[in-house]
Amino acid sequence: MSSATTPHRLPLAGVLRLGRPSDIWFKPALSVVAAVAPPNLILLALGRLDLAMYTMAGSLCALYGHNRPYAARARILAGVVLGMVGGLALSLLAASLTSDAVVLVTVGALMAAAQKTACDATRLGPPGSVVLTFISSASLFVPQTLGQLPGHIGLALAAGAWAWLVGMAPGLLRPHGPERRATATALNAAAAYADTRGTSDGHARARAASAAAIHAAWQSLLAAGARPDHTRPDHTRRALEQLLVRAEVALAAPADADPARLRAWARGLRGTGRIPRTAAPRDAADELLGVAAELAHPRRPAWQRLAPFAPIAARTAVGCALAGYASLALGVGRPYWALVTAASLYQANVTLTWNRGIQRVVGNLVGVLFFAALAPLAHLHPAALVVCCLALNFGAEALIGRNYWLGTVCVTPMALLITEFARAQHPGQLITERVADTLVGALVGFAAAVAVTNRRAGDRLEQALTAADRARENAARLLAEPHPAPRALGSARRTLAAALVDLRATADAAAGEWWQRALPEDRVVLTEQSGHRTLAATVRAQGLAPQDHDPGRTTEDTRP
Repeated sequence: MSSATTPHRLPLAGVLRLGRPSDIWFKPALSVVAAVAPPNLILLALGRLDLAMYTMAGSLCALYGHNRPYAARARILAGVVLGMVGGLALSLLAASLTSDAVVLVTVGALMAAAQKTACDATRLGPPGSVVLTFISSASLFVPQTLGQLPGHIGLALAAGAWAWLVGMAPGLLRPHGPERRATATALNAAAAYADTRGTSDGHARARAASAAAIHAAWQSLLAAGARPDHTRPDHTRRALEQLLVRAEVALAAPADADPARLRAWARGLRGTGRIPRTAAPRDAADELLGVAAELAHPRRPAWQRLAPFAPIAARTAVGCALAGYASLALGVGRPYWALVTAASLYQANVTLTWNRGIQRVVGNLVGVLFFAALAPLAHLHPAALVVCCLALNFGAEALIGRNYWLGTVCVTPMALLITEFARAQHPGQLITERVADTLVGALVGFAAAVAVTNRRAGDRLEQALTAADRARENAARLLAEPHPAPRALGSARRTLAAALVDLRATADAAAGEWWQRALPEDRVVLTEQSGHRTLAATVRAQGLAPQDHDPGRTTEDTRP
């Protein structure tokens, strides 16, 4: 049990351990190269690589949204482009109005906090706010005049529009790709839980992972939006929804599930082939109507979504500001590096922030050594500089999924080379300043994380417990009715599943937070157990029992 008086051990084991790469690691890696290359090559041909920083701002937007359905991705990428260009515009405006480094660091810290809050509240996903903060903070220290702003902002906006097209282009060939991947992930997670039969070691963790994957898959289908032409059913989407129901069945009754069949269905979702066939569950029409009805469910007001992130925003603002001030006090010429280092640390709790700090420092130190070896090649010709940056962009996205520090080994030399688009600089000075700013940013940033407490973590856990209890009671009330409406029961099932996923995520975040009252761990366990029992009962009540079908069979009308 965690409390304000309980000593916390800062973990070291496993912080640098490499994991498996993402299934789609190549998508952001190839996308960022496709987005960065044309603008940089055009500027190279024109002899204006000094403008590459502005096009890079727009091009890097191609890193976002690769796990989202294309309808949602279009909106997300547009928002990222506008956010990136807006942050760049504000930074360039500040740089044109003042050269006071203290003022600029303060502006950068406030922007970093706003970017962190917006990305976390909207659940934007990787790479999060760090790329936005890097661009906006670096731009604060670029000499600028008011007359140059329209042209520089226009370059970023044009590159951002190209990045939007790059991000959306795969949808022409595989329009349901993200939903298929999310469903496959849910099926594999359900199979892993079924392997435990619901009783062996690690079953609780596997159950939580399976519930989270299934919930994420449902959210992916909901984010895809409803088909505007209701007279033409979307057979692909319906088939995916039926597969998700099968994953829910395995979650409800792991001992009766067939892990091999679940994995076979998941494999069948690869590529663009036909979707594996499953029997339509009883009351399927009402079930799927219930899914569609959730699309119109009103969202919470913005202030309610942003309020829980206030402590993390305060940490980010304080930590980034102090890191930048400390860098200035040491006489380092690029305080934004310390600011960005601090901004990159902040995670859901102090323990995770410590882990990220270790990863950041190790990755940056190895990265500057990589830069020292790469700099002579990059200095041979401007074309070599562009090629090196493209290769590092690809390497960063290819490796960062294995562990953050490994991706940072490529990010660090790339950031150093970007500073040389305007003019070549002495590698030794760049390396010295980068190492100093990395250490300052990590130390000051982590100190701020410890000092700025997040006592709301316990409150959020209480709220998550209350929400889970209410969702369970609502589902139980429907189950007690003689003939519950399938649509209402299906909606209650998904609401309860979402509440349980949120409870587990909130409990994990609170467990790694410092300086708070003792957490109700026993109540969390009991709530989860009773919630999953009720969840299983709703699955049984809807008649969603598995039936024997050949996993290799396919529907004839589910080709995307």
